[in-house]
Amino acid sequence: MTRRRRRGILIGGALCVLAVAVGLVLMALRDSIVFFHTPSDLTAKGIPEGQRIRLGGLVATGSVKRGQGADVEFAITDTAEQVTVRYRGVLPDLFREGQGVVTEGKLEAGRVFRADTVLAKHDENYMPPEVAKALKEKGLWQHGVPPPAATTPQTASEKK
Repeated sequence: MTRRRRRGILIGGALCVLAVAVGLVLMALRDSIVFFHTPSDLTAKGIPEGQRIRLGGLVATGSVKRGQGADVEFAITDTAEQVTVRYRGVLPDLFREGQGVVTEGKLEAGRVFRADTVLAKHDENYMPPEVAKALKEKGLWQHGVPPPAATTPQTASEKK
């Protein structure tokens, strides 16, 4: 076996080992390479309580309730389902009902999300790409057309 052939086999083997390592890392991270989950995803994917995630959607109209001090409770909806979010801190200046937000925190019992960070849009035409994509998938938003005002999903008794 020549020196050149041994070098080629060594380089090829190293590339194979690297490819396997990258594949294993990507498989391990496939569920956490998500920019955020929607309220519908929480049910569909069965995300366990206590796991740190990002939750995104629209702030449901009429859902913002300010408590004592810096406590705020609001609902995030994807128009199909909604999740109650509790947050302690100062909300971004542009936070308001009907707008897209992404929150970071942990899911607690009773479909309550305890947020430690709230991210809101930064100008009149911007919506987080993940929120826009989720709305487009549901056929509720197109580029250049403002999203519909977020509403609280109706219960079966309200639909009658």
